[in-house]
Amino acid sequence: MQGQAGLLDHLVDLRRTLLRSFAAVAILFLSLVYFARDLYRWLADPLMVHLPEGTSMIATDVGAPFFAPFKLTLMVAVLLAIPFLLHQIWRFIAPGLYKHERRLIAPLLISSSLLFYAGIAFAYYVVLPIAFGFFTSMAPEGVTIATDISSYLDFVLKIFFAFGIAFEIPVAILLMVWSGVVTPEQLRAKRAYVIVIVFVIGMLLTPPDIISQTLLAVPMWILYELGVLLSRFYTKKSEEPAE
Repeated sequence: MQGQAGLLDHLVDLRRTLLRSFAAVAILFLSLVYFARDLYRWLADPLMVHLPEGTSMIATDVGAPFFAPFKLTLMVAVLLAIPFLLHQIWRFIAPGLYKHERRLIAPLLISSSLLFYAGIAFAYYVVLPIAFGFFTSMAPEGVTIATDISSYLDFVLKIFFAFGIAFEIPVAILLMVWSGVVTPEQLRAKRAYVIVIVFVIGMLLTPPDIISQTLLAVPMWILYELGVLLSRFYTKKSEEPAE
């Protein structure tokens, strides 16, 4: 009976966590929905500045002018809610962690949020302008560039999430070293393989162009080296009783 009561308490706590997370995203979405068109205009800027004069983006689907900005607004709401969502995850799992685990996980949750946002910022301010400048300059003579707004949104969101996830590499490395899965020495010994792997990942996570793939692979390699450097300060801890 005690085990069943404990399981029920966990399920109630999980339900409460999910409801809070959903409410946070919903509140942010409703707060931003009025600015849906402005958000899409901001998202389109990296492409618009490279389009030939007199051209613009197009909508090939009748509902795209309405749904594309709202889809973007929902994704922005989710991205802005990430710190709160991670905090809710932290509150849910913290009671089952050891003291030294709680001391480690809390700063990692903060750093993972910052790294994710840094990846998106790098994609928006560095990768997209370079990629779109290259794409538009390579268009054959006589070809009019007219990008569909839904296709553009899907392309950019894919880039954002690819770079956001890729920038989490240092956090993943620290967790693996701290848990004893690998050692810093083993990570350094696998450096040559990692360079190949990051370029393969860049090919899989980004659209099929060498610009995006390289601009993802190189930062991933740098972040890997940063994670290896910092991992020297993390070792597997002996278990302590939870408090």
